[in-house]
Amino acid sequence: ALRERFGEMAWVQRLHMALEQDRFRLHAQEIWPLNDDIVEAGAHIEILLRLTDEDGSFVTPQSFIPAAERYGLMPSIDRWVVRNTFRILAARQADPLTPPIATCAINLSGATFGDETFLGFLCEQFLVHRISPAMICLEITETSAIANLTSAMRFIADLRGLGCRFALDDFGS
Repeated sequence: ALRERFGEMAWVQRLHMALEQDRFRLHAQEIWPLNDDIVEAGAHIEILLRLTDEDGSFVTPQSFIPAAERYGLMPSIDRWVVRNTFRILAARQADPLTPPIATCAINLSGATFGDETFLGFLCEQFLVHRISPAMICLEITETSAIANLTSAMRFIADLRGLGCRFALDDFGS
């Protein structure tokens, strides 16, 4: 357990540097319907986060998310993800040659759902980038939603009022 904590503490410094040096990367994974009868204009994507290490190699979230959650870095990382996802979506919307995106799913940590300032930040990002809340589906893990049920319910109600959609990630796990 002690070795695991030391390893996580080493990640804290690396994650601060990654945020400062803009070494996180976003990847889009397309979501396909199971039923071919559903036809909707535009792609459905989920945003995946990766980290580019100091040597240029990709680091999977399973390597750094536990430390980021334990040491309170997830709200900062989630803000980075939202800001950069919205910037990319805005650029795509401005380009008439780019196929449209109908839904963009973004994972948020349970800690972010409890961050009282995140709602204001998210509303600001919608305005700055001119992104429709109806385009955004926010995903939260089932365990995070249950652990922070009151915060999650308030957060979801506020953002659903704006037009955002929500999904439970890792349901049943």
